[in-house]
Amino acid sequence: MARFDRYLLSQFLALFGFFSLILVLIYWINRAVGLFDRIIGDGQSALVFLEISLLTLPNVIRVVLPVSAFVAAVYTTNRLTQDGELVVMQATGFSAFRLARPVMYFGLCVSVMLILLYNVIVPASRAVLADRTAEISANLTARFLVEGQFMHPANGITFYIRDISDNGELLDVFMADDREQSTRTTYTARKALLVRGDVDPKLIMFDGMSQSYDTAKKRLAVTLFSDFTYDLGGLLVANAPDARSLDELSTLELLNPTAALTKETGATPEALLSEGHARLGQPFLALATALIGFATLLLGAFSRFGLWRQIVGAVVVLIVLQMVNNAATSASVKMAGGWALVYVAPVLGIVMAVGILWIAQRPRRRHSAGPGPTSAERAHA
Repeated sequence: MARFDRYLLSQFLALFGFFSLILVLIYWINRAVGLFDRIIGDGQSALVFLEISLLTLPNVIRVVLPVSAFVAAVYTTNRLTQDGELVVMQATGFSAFRLARPVMYFGLCVSVMLILLYNVIVPASRAVLADRTAEISANLTARFLVEGQFMHPANGITFYIRDISDNGELLDVFMADDREQSTRTTYTARKALLVRGDVDPKLIMFDGMSQSYDTAKKRLAVTLFSDFTYDLGGLLVANAPDARSLDELSTLELLNPTAALTKETGATPEALLSEGHARLGQPFLALATALIGFATLLLGAFSRFGLWRQIVGAVVVLIVLQMVNNAATSASVKMAGGWALVYVAPVLGIVMAVGILWIAQRPRRRHSAGPGPTSAERAHA
């Protein structure tokens, strides 16, 4: 790699890392706020919140990287143009395509990152996230051990603990069981222990009272007890394992859909194929966006005021490309062989970038865009 290519590539990668960090933090914090309220509200610890947040991070990075590649390409090109470095290289005889070579290296680096994210890291993290979410939802301990609040761990169950001692005793326990319409039972106890049984967890209550009200006979039965064991297995709903989402499936499974897989996911074979090919084609949108950002700014001439018109044009082109990508992706799941449409946006973006580079290297266009000194001003100077 030539020294110029290494220099320009280092500039792109440095700004790409900076913008990626900023955008990931903004996007992640925005999603983490709602996640924090839901997880902590369900009685989980901060460590569980941190674990779940980290498992959602790869998907956030996957969304952010193409945008970061575009922003880094535009920002770096604008800065190098204002500093005169690209102008000097053009004056030495470098064509637009030669200048774009390090940008292509940069776009390919980001595309390789996205290929790993799409096909390896994100599916693995989503599968682990689904397992941990199922474990957390089945964790009765976290839903019971919240002091000072009326909890509803299951439909028809109300549970309250005044305090939890340092040795794990539940003090002043109240539990109401209204799952049966004919009988309503209320348990109160001075203290209780939540223990793990051979099969299901159990709640052992001490020095308490049980009140059962028969709604049909209008009769109340009161029982005092020194210790009483309540089987919490009835609160556990034995659900079948949740069907995997498309994000949890491997790329090979998506590219070879079977009848069992379509039944499990509830998706059509066209949708599975579209998702599988999207994992192979969408990463190259980063290459397209980086080239578009760089090529569009080459249309402008040197200016102290910056290439703001070219920057706006690059953003417009990117928006149009994203609209094409959304339309093609939506159409790909509705027809046989529609998976080929997921490659339309990456290919179109690269073709557009090549076309803009071809226009940018033509002398009659190179000095026609962007605010700057006119020929009269240069002659006067």
